Amino acid sequence: MPELLRPSFFQREVLEVAPQLLGKRLVRCTNNIRVSGLIIETEAYRGEEDQACHARVGLTPRTKVMYGPAGHAYVYFTYGMHWMLNCVCGEEGYPAAVLIRAIQPVEGLELIAQRRGKAKESMWCNGPAKLTQALAIDGNLNGIDLCTRDSGLWIEDGDIISPEVIKTAPRIGIQSVPEPWLSKLWNFSLVVE
Repeated sequence: MPELLRPSFFQREVLEVAPQLLGKRLVRCTNNIRVSGLIIETEAYRGEEDQACHARVGLTPRTKVMYGPAGHAYVYFTYGMHWMLNCVCGEEGYPAAVLIRAIQPVEGLELIAQRRGKAKESMWCNGPAKLTQALAIDGNLNGIDLCTRDSGLWIEDGDIISPEVIKTAPRIGIQSVPEPWLSKLWNFSLVVE
């Protein structure tokens, strides 16, 4: 069985972790059925100073998980309809997380197809809300440990991706955020052929 990412992987600066999650395998297991995909896009959010980060308002019931131990899931509801999956990073007490924005499905394709309805295969998991729907990730998984299979959601190690094939860009969907946060190149992605 592939090795799981350990807490030490996540106990680092979020801007190191976000690009290094590319190529790792996100796995959801329900009723002994694995559904998984390779992580192909991430975004970093770090600290109360980051005006695009939920922690900009400080410690609240919603952001509490971000202040907790690294390697745990921060799952939140947005726009009244979508779940988003993040991995808490860095030192406990400092709020930082990586948003998993897209995966390339590799296991459980029939189940993903059912969960995504009439969406074309290329559109199954090419956005953060799409991948949570495809993998049946919701608020019940908020705060769970991503470094153990007991949780039903974990991340397996994968190939190390060369920095030369990683594209950086500004984060998506934060148009109302002021500079310099709006233009920070904290979105990391791989081009999938």
